[in-house]
Amino acid sequence: MNRGTEGRHSAGGKAAGNVTAGLEITQSKYLPVEAREPQMHAIVTVQVDGTENAGGAGQVLAQVLAVDCSSSMTWPPEKFHAAKQAAVAALRMLPDGTPFAVIRGTESATVIYPANGSMARADARQRAEAERAVHRQEAIGGTCIGAWLDLSRRLLADQDAPIGHLLLLTDGKNQHDERMPLSDALDVCAGQFVCDAWGIGDGWDGRELLRITSRLHGSTSSVKEEAALPREYEMLMDRLLAKTVPELAISVTSMPGATVRYLKQVFPTEVELAPDDAGRDGGTRRFVTRAWGDESRRYQLCLSADPAGRPHREDLQLAVVALDVPGHEDVELPSPQPCLVHWTDDPALSRQSDIQVEHFERHQRLGEAVAAATDAHRRGERDLAERHLGRAVQLAHAIGADQSLARMEQLAEILDAAAGRVRIRSDVAPIDFEHLITATSISTYSPVSAPTRTGTAGPAGATVNCPHCQGKAPATARFCPTCRHPFGERP
Repeated sequence: MNRGTEGRHSAGGKAAGNVTAGLEITQSKYLPVEAREPQMHAIVTVQVDGTENAGGAGQVLAQVLAVDCSSSMTWPPEKFHAAKQAAVAALRMLPDGTPFAVIRGTESATVIYPANGSMARADARQRAEAERAVHRQEAIGGTCIGAWLDLSRRLLADQDAPIGHLLLLTDGKNQHDERMPLSDALDVCAGQFVCDAWGIGDGWDGRELLRITSRLHGSTSSVKEEAALPREYEMLMDRLLAKTVPELAISVTSMPGATVRYLKQVFPTEVELAPDDAGRDGGTRRFVTRAWGDESRRYQLCLSADPAGRPHREDLQLAVVALDVPGHEDVELPSPQPCLVHWTDDPALSRQSDIQVEHFERHQRLGEAVAAATDAHRRGERDLAERHLGRAVQLAHAIGADQSLARMEQLAEILDAAAGRVRIRSDVAPIDFEHLITATSISTYSPVSAPTRTGTAGPAGATVNCPHCQGKAPATARFCPTCRHPFGERP
């Protein structure tokens, strides 16, 4: 299989001093004519630049802190102390004028600051009072995360700030889900605010937190050492306060014979994206993404395609991808970019795979293998857990996910990474697998750094310009993936 990128189309804004958005599509355009239900996969890269220098952004953030105060937070004592210190660290970083509230999370949800049950505007006095309210809390009760989300939604809905954000901390499983089902709460909250979630201690469920943050466009993290939590909160707040573009919409317009099956974020974390019903105009599907600073994100686009009545052996436009930033006319937008298809009866062409699509699909399978290993270990099926974890190691090795490999090496002795042979360590606890689930939810950035067929690794993210068409290609490529121009021997 040829692992080079077959086609790459990109555009970006160029106005100096303005916020600019860039758009790039990479894909392998060839599909077999005789395939049953053929699908085209492409990676859509969106980049935003210039938000730090935009100026005049005004107040864009409204912040809710939800702190788990269930009885499980009492042991070890350092855990609840670290949770309070983390909340205080976040409070101290809020700029003056930021609407904020602190929620006590148990089997219900209560606003502990401000006392009127709404949201306060940050200043020195309000922050100090909120800190005292946090330190007064005691840990008693159960856990109903759905109630925490629903109260956060109601608080944030009353604010004018473009970006509503919830920072959620928990140490336990969702024991009292019947009081406010999490699935119902997520359906109501989706699209209303962004949520980042943190696990602390040894009782939380990694997949449950990922389910929350995937629906609410955030990320899931965890700490093994309670003392590390306040600093982690500070770094997260730093990143959050740099976001000044509330939302960015990706529109996909399919041509006759094509249908948009899905668009999902695959980097830096996996995020579910549902099409905006208000944007459904003919063959156009509009997907809204939340809270942007200067950053790059990647999305996997899947289109179903029908070759019936379509020309063969030539490039055809399958869909057009465009960006829009509602309410920000000053953002320099890129030109819409095409997603192509080339119907062929040549197996050598149709077997080609885009390197980025392959990379992120392997990363998804890595997460699935870790989840399966977690389940098997929890059931006491050690041999099965080793097989699944070995598969995860094999995938991480293949895509060059060194950080994930390092995490897995803490759980198992890696005997042969390429073959997926591991031996789980005798002192591994179930919570160690939950930490692994959150760690492997972060995608690796550079698929061209993955091992090549010969087992050597190319420069991380390195590309070269083709002298014939000026398109970009991996530095390890022997020919241009766009025009097939040969590069010849290179040192």
